[in-house]
Amino acid sequence: AADRPEVWAPRPAGVRPRIATRPEAPAASESRPEARPQPRSREPLGPEEVRPDGAGPRPAGARTPREVFERMAERAVRPAGLPRRAVARLLDSLVHAAVAVAVARPLLPEATAHVEAKVDAARASGRTTTVWLLDGTIAAHLGVVLGAVLLFGILYEALPTARWGRTPGKKLLGVRVLATATLRPPSFGAALRRWLVYAFLGLPGSLWCLVDRPRRQAWHDKAARTYVAR
Repeated sequence: AADRPEVWAPRPAGVRPRIATRPEAPAASESRPEARPQPRSREPLGPEEVRPDGAGPRPAGARTPREVFERMAERAVRPAGLPRRAVARLLDSLVHAAVAVAVARPLLPEATAHVEAKVDAARASGRTTTVWLLDGTIAAHLGVVLGAVLLFGILYEALPTARWGRTPGKKLLGVRVLATATLRPPSFGAALRRWLVYAFLGLPGSLWCLVDRPRRQAWHDKAARTYVAR
């Protein structure tokens, strides 16, 4: 044990020995240049164009997901055709007319008797006189009928339009009312304004959609900032 040579040469305390390291052998790919992977050449499959975002070429005529979405959204909310709108409005108008007749029918005998009494009084006077058919009594009867139709219109037109964007007649014809700003059913205030403007303007205001572009809005649509979509 005393004759065994020392592994490390004598060194001062606190000094680490230096170990000679062997140089690393070059990698196989570096020693043989012919083994390096060569880039493959790719022939273009067809006419290509550069994408706007710089992500590389894409085939000509291809649409980005945003363009496809915008095209689908445009088709989904395109204005409805005038024949569909006319038939839907006709169906809803028949419902309103039925309600008006149901309310006016009980009042008709009293109104008729009142007018006949005025005519008989004019004949009995023995002189030429003008008999006004529209007086306070007849106006009160007409007010009852008009109020019933307007109240029914709020329940039949405004509420369903604000809720689902369509009345029963529009649902049968596959059309709906949308707000131009949000492309969603309008608020209750807008739906009520739309119905009231239509109730007072009627057919003349509706005919404006024949010349309006591009959404074919009638006057009641202009007032409520809505349009009828397919």
